[in-house]
Amino acid sequence: MNIILLGPPGAGKGTQAEFLTTFYHIPKISTGDILRDPAIQGTPVGLQIKALMDTGQLISDKVIIELVESRIQQADCTNGFLFDGFPRTLPQAEAIRSNGIFIDFVIEIEIEDDEIVKRLSGRRIHPGSGRIYHILHNSPKVPNTDDVTGEPLIQRNDDTEATIRERLRIYHQQTKPVLFYYKEWQRSGDPDAPCYILINGHADVDEVRRHIFAELKKNSQK
Repeated sequence: MNIILLGPPGAGKGTQAEFLTTFYHIPKISTGDILRDPAIQGTPVGLQIKALMDTGQLISDKVIIELVESRIQQADCTNGFLFDGFPRTLPQAEAIRSNGIFIDFVIEIEIEDDEIVKRLSGRRIHPGSGRIYHILHNSPKVPNTDDVTGEPLIQRNDDTEATIRERLRIYHQQTKPVLFYYKEWQRSGDPDAPCYILINGHADVDEVRRHIFAELKKNSQK
């Protein structure tokens, strides 16, 4: 089972990826995971990436695809893999296709921007322990105070509304064309096209999980 899982930041991709990779016994792969993989770091392409990062340069789509191709040749990908948040750009999606990397399913978790902002901007963190609260869904007993220590909670810089909306802007600009690409490919009737599954991300975690597995089961039998 080769899966691409896409959706905006805060849509719950990480949680659902955990369910899927456990059930299908496949690894979760993101570009961040690959860059941290010791098996990649010592390779020629890994050294090339280190040189680019050390000088503050962007990593090209070509190099990213080379990394991905190298990663999916590893033994833990025998039963398949799950790309989490990859491909991020249209050139990356086109490169996956042109390089013959077969994908069974593209799953999009769809959720409105305002809901994303509400979810992420409401998070509060206890720095000492990493305990996470939410002002609406898991509020501390005393506002802005850790239940255990009584110490103040903080809001991370990347959880402010301005930062979240900027991340969403980049997502819509870069990744929405990728979603359209896969939808159009499926509509073309090409037998090699991945099956595109759209999931409503507004439901709770368990309901989203049930919907994903139901769709995968239904479409696997076609």
